[in-house]
This record gives sequence, structure tokens and C-alpha cells, in this order.
Amino acid sequence: MPTVDSDGDRPAGANADTDAGVDPLHIDYPSHTRVERLLATLRYTLEEISLGFDRWDESRVYGPGMYVAVVVGPSIRSFADPMGANVWPDHGRLPLEAPETFLEAATTVAYGCDGATVVSVDGVVSEQLVRFRMEEIDPDLAYQPWMGARHMSALDVSTRSDVIATLTVSEETGRVTVFEDGAYESVERTALGRSWRTGEEPV
Repeated sequence: MPTVDSDGDRPAGANADTDAGVDPLHIDYPSHTRVERLLATLRYTLEEISLGFDRWDESRVYGPGMYVAVVVGPSIRSFADPMGANVWPDHGRLPLEAPETFLEAATTVAYGCDGATVVSVDGVVSEQLVRFRMEEIDPDLAYQPWMGARHMSALDVSTRSDVIATLTVSEETGRVTVFEDGAYESVERTALGRSWRTGEEPV
């Protein structure tokens, strides 16, 4: 006969989360402090890149563009392909430990490379840039008229269980968007950095 807790409600060792239908073995990475810091650092980096370009209002001029995915697991081969010679520079691969060096390398990528940058959940940038495969448009996702192929891919990829979040900076408008699990927060260039540039430090 199994033992019960002192309150007599359930067998010893049973988990209230299990009773409530929550997977007790699920790792909630987005709630981890280090992952929160990583996402904040990536976001502020993309904002800096956008704000560092001053020709957004000129016609037929494209600014820096970037697509970043934060992933869990040892490989993304099942849903991505390498983008040939598009690789991360030989420095700046640790955004949390060396954010300024990361910003320098990210700026180089944003101006001169195609493909998405992959960052592991522990905060290390992969050398190879990639193209994420998008087999079809999911009608249940909230695509918007302003979204181009990069944004649509980022929204789609953000729904994967092995992706924590995706982030983009638009080469057409400078808009910065963070996508998480099929939802997103998008900020126009004119509104970027308002809180942290007025005294609030990044997380």
C-alpha cells in the first residue's frame, strides 16, 4: 500500500503539477535568468544595429538586416540548411560575456551576410549561418502585412519546441521584432530603446 503525504491527499512523491496536467519534467528555459539576460542582450544588440543606421528614410536604400534564433539541442539539421560561405566572424561569439565584441561582429553580419544566426541556449553563437526550411504557411499564425519572408520564417520557427525565441531587425524599416512561441513583440525604429536609453539598464 503506498504511503501518503501528511495531509492525506495523495501518495508520497506525487507532484501537484502532474495532477494539474503540467509536465513535471519540462524545462522552462524562457524563465531562467541567464536565458532572459541572453534574449535581452540580443534584442538590445539588434536595436543598436538599427539605430546605428541613419538612412532609413531614403528610397531604394536598404539598411542592416539580421535574423537570430536561440535554440536548444545539439543540432538543427532537421529544419535548417547551411548558408554556404555565410559564417560568423572569428570573434564575438559570446554575447553575455563580451557584449561589445558581440555587437561589433553582429554589425558585420547584419551588413554583409545572408541567413540566420544560431545562438545556443547557453549563449554561444554558432559559426555557420543557416536557412530555416519553411514548408508551408501556417494559417493559424498571426502573419501581418508588414512581414516579409524573414519575419514569416522567424514567426514560424519560433513555434518549434527546440527554439526558445527568434529575433529580427528589418533591413527595410529598422523595425526590431522578438518572436516567442508564435507570438511576437515588434517595435518600430522610432520607438527603439526608449526605456533603457533614459536610464533603465538592460536586464
